[in-house]
Amino acid sequence: MTILINNQTNILVQGITGKQGQFHTEQMLAYGSKIVAGVSPTKGGQRIADVPVYDTVDQAVSEVKIDASVLFIPSQLVKDVAFEAMDAGIKTLVIITEHVPLHDAMQIMAFAERKNVTIVGPNTYGLISPGQSKIGIMPNRIFTPGSTGVVARSGTLSYEIVANLTTTGIGQSTVVGLGGDRIVGLSFIDVLRKFEDDPDTKAVVLVGEIGGDAEEEASKYIKRMTKPVVAFLAGKSAPPGKRMGHAGAIIDGGRGTFESKVEALTQAGAQVASLPWEVSSLIQSALVL
Repeated sequence: MTILINNQTNILVQGITGKQGQFHTEQMLAYGSKIVAGVSPTKGGQRIADVPVYDTVDQAVSEVKIDASVLFIPSQLVKDVAFEAMDAGIKTLVIITEHVPLHDAMQIMAFAERKNVTIVGPNTYGLISPGQSKIGIMPNRIFTPGSTGVVARSGTLSYEIVANLTTTGIGQSTVVGLGGDRIVGLSFIDVLRKFEDDPDTKAVVLVGEIGGDAEEEASKYIKRMTKPVVAFLAGKSAPPGKRMGHAGAIIDGGRGTFESKVEALTQAGAQVASLPWEVSSLIQSALVL
């Protein structure tokens, strides 16, 4: 099994006629994802990589069943576009765009809660169930099907760790990028809970970073998990008050330090790797036990 997406997930691309939307539509199709429609106002009637383009989401959903949408949209337009998709009944939104205005992000999450919609991102690389489907911008070649779930805040670290897992023969059930903005939809706990409930996921990798308390909150759930968790945290050498890459990766007021996260995760029973390439060996050991 997988979580969130599989080979039957029908996907809409909002912003499909833009440079990024078109490029990544082609990459998702090459991976085998079911891209069934795209939306780009005033561009209806076109076809991108043989995918039909509509002016509005309502027009798209009236023609074809859509399970999830991925947004390649400028940050100032994300709220309106996300609301359009949710109003049309789409239940999973993957927001690739970074630096969505905070108040817009807050309104998106509040509306999603009312509509019972799952939001991945903003500022996410997306999610992938290897061998079945991907929604996002991650490279196709580094993933392989298997039984280890991965949930992460950082894209580049995810790629490095997943590539090492694949090289050592450890496949992945689903890989989820939570997003690096300060306000995001899915949390570590949301995804950990899904992995815990998935009978085909045997172990979990958590890729975190400094800033906020997401990893500390996740540790409270990890204590109750029956499956082994291996973590890696970025930002060990970051000075307080300096943002490191992501909007959410900043130590503020003594909160969100590397040390506090390592302590919380270790006390919860997770193994914390010191270096990214140590994750695969820790997972191998955990799966043998």
